[in-house]
Amino acid sequence: MQMSDQREIQADPATVYAALLDPEVLKACVPGAQEVEGNPQDGYTAIVVQKVGPVKATFKGQVTMSDMVENRSLTISGEGKGGAAGFAKGGAKVTLAPAEGGGTILSYEVEAKVGGKLAQLGSRIIDGFAKKMADQFFANLQEVLEGPVEEEGEDTLEAGTEKKKGWLGRLTGRG
Repeated sequence: MQMSDQREIQADPATVYAALLDPEVLKACVPGAQEVEGNPQDGYTAIVVQKVGPVKATFKGQVTMSDMVENRSLTISGEGKGGAAGFAKGGAKVTLAPAEGGGTILSYEVEAKVGGKLAQLGSRIIDGFAKKMADQFFANLQEVLEGPVEEEGEDTLEAGTEKKKGWLGRLTGRG
């Protein structure tokens, strides 16, 4: 299964690149992530719980970063074993480019493979699941960096609530 897409993120390429290497950001962005630990040089270990069709599994795996060009591009590769459910592995080539008027155009190409019981579900279910996972990861990354999307008319916050800060806002104390 292969797919590609792009998103415009309202943060500069250096901020987006740093976020992609941060284990806490990865944990917040990977759908179903229970744990992500490690660093870009040695790789990351991850525990992810996912339901694919009728099969629910806990995947334990490794994530590595390669082909790293600071603030421009990197390749994220992962492989996880889900016990009786089988295995999943894949990767994403991520390219960052400055957007007109600020921000970053994040482009990605994803490839995914599965085996075991998961492979028996059929390519339509697997392809749909893989696309949903990739879309959700990059949507989560965008929300972590920009903060949640505010709908019009939400300028006034209810008493006792705080505006949620994006990743950069929490890091710098601004938001």
